[in-house]
Amino acid sequence: MPLSAAIGTLGSVTELDRARLAATAGFATTTVLLALTAAAYLNDSLEAFGWQGGEYAYAFVLIALGSALAGGVVKALAPRPWRPAGSGLLVAGGAGVAVVVLLVALFVWAVANWNPA
Repeated sequence: MPLSAAIGTLGSVTELDRARLAATAGFATTTVLLALTAAAYLNDSLEAFGWQGGEYAYAFVLIALGSALAGGVVKALAPRPWRPAGSGLLVAGGAGVAVVVLLVALFVWAVANWNPA
């Protein structure tokens, strides 16, 4: 296929392609925010502003819950082209909430099995 023909096919984006791109963008937005929050915690990047471990945890939880909530609202109330973006937000927010639940369960298990000999 000549290069001009390949470039010409890039201009024709179908509705399915737009939906996939919107869902990926919604998922990527939340994933990047959660990853940046975790990286900031590991590097203590916001120490100059007085942030300690709890503030990073609050930020992570609020990003995850906010994304899941926003994804549900967008999926339910937004016009047709925006609904896949809501799905992406909902999936990434749900994954973030699952990570939080797993970390809390791990902490509770560790405290319950702690034996200060």
